Amino acid sequence: MGASQATDRCPGYSSCPAVYFPDVLAENADALAVRRANAIEKRNALLRFDEARPGAERKALLGAILVHDETLSVEKNQACASCHASYAGFSGPVALINKKTAANPGSVAMRAGLRKPMSLAYATYAPVLAYNNAASAFVGGNFWDMRATGLVTGSASADQAQAPFTSPFEMAMPDPACVVYRVARGAYRAKFEEVWGGNAFAVRWPAGTATACARPNSSADADPRALVLAAVDRKQAQATFKNIALSIAAYEASSDASPFSSKFDAVQAGKAKFTPAERAGFALFTGGRAKCSNCHTAAGKPVLFTNFQAFNIGTPRNPDIPYLSENRPDGFGYVANSDGGAFVDLGLGGFLASSAVVNSAWKAQASFYKGAFRTPTLRNVDKRPRPAFAKSYAHNGYFPSLKALVHFYNTRGILDRCPDGLQRYGDTNGSKTVGYNCWPASEIPATVNWQFTGRLGLSDLEESQIVAFLRTLSDGYDPSSEAGE
Repeated sequence: MGASQATDRCPGYSSCPAVYFPDVLAENADALAVRRANAIEKRNALLRFDEARPGAERKALLGAILVHDETLSVEKNQACASCHASYAGFSGPVALINKKTAANPGSVAMRAGLRKPMSLAYATYAPVLAYNNAASAFVGGNFWDMRATGLVTGSASADQAQAPFTSPFEMAMPDPACVVYRVARGAYRAKFEEVWGGNAFAVRWPAGTATACARPNSSADADPRALVLAAVDRKQAQATFKNIALSIAAYEASSDASPFSSKFDAVQAGKAKFTPAERAGFALFTGGRAKCSNCHTAAGKPVLFTNFQAFNIGTPRNPDIPYLSENRPDGFGYVANSDGGAFVDLGLGGFLASSAVVNSAWKAQASFYKGAFRTPTLRNVDKRPRPAFAKSYAHNGYFPSLKALVHFYNTRGILDRCPDGLQRYGDTNGSKTVGYNCWPASEIPATVNWQFTGRLGLSDLEESQIVAFLRTLSDGYDPSSEAGE
């Protein structure tokens, strides 16, 4: 497809993504299932709220309502759970998107972000971002680049919950106050006021608020202000927006999102036993050879399988991320990525160097963290709604399976560098095949961590045993399903 054709069919792009998002959202079975699940989960949370005890239980259920409320996006078609569905491990719930683009479309369907959705399960365990002198590392924060520091709301999870509402390529609301406005006009306004007080919506909304809030945010401003509010009204709207985020964090901390109900947890409680392959995988995971637990910590209570630090593991560039060609004005004049294909994802290093960071000591560390991304929890890493459901792994979704990811950890630095032109996993020129006998270069080679990844010397069987163990980390395990093992 030529550039002019791409611009016509895919506004904002110099070349169309691998899938046409409007068609996927309108016709794909997984995408339609997400819409149904959001409606069901929102309704169930509304019913459960009335039966729950006042206080923490109702706050968490209010968060569940908010997480599944599609009206909180600019076009009223996307909720937080649209990219963080429980049945997909609180990550991307559309297999075709996981397989083809990794990054999900937003409320404005032709806009897409630059990374795959990080799981929101267990997110509340992330501490407020700080530099830990003992570890000589940044620890905490949410998002792949740790930019949800927790310094805004006091909770890294709540900081993260605020950002997608106004992100141009996510829910795209043009003002945080617009989120408050939509909640104020929702069926659960009284429930919100019960949890957070009767003044939560004491805001004098200007004429034309509904119209202004229906126009997508098309700026790079981290705190867009489409509404002109008096100072007292802005202050109240900001307070309520913070409480929306804290409600979502309460949901993420609840047993609905962080239940510790995997087979691993059952084994730890003496209620189940690992299979021989799972047992061998766990031994490798926690032992010295595979080095998994150096970052995906398996010690302590509860076991979270992350040390909340960031590393550059050497992940190759994913050429199918739509953001790389999202370099032209869309129908609203928004340009997502002016660098186009020259864009390099700097991860934590990019955040530390940004204007969002005012701490000079942090800024001084930026170059050391180029290409570093936060270690995610491995809980629910293989959770999927059906066996054939496609998932993707790493911050950019480069790896199509857990086996591929483990193989990369094992063989990076052993297999040859792939020749130019072989970039996607599985690409081949006949003699070289990506992931079989070569790997592409890391996106940012200079800062790759060789201490914990690469050149592990594991056999194919041992890789598979680690994968078998990782599959025990999916919540919702029923011990009776493996009776007799």
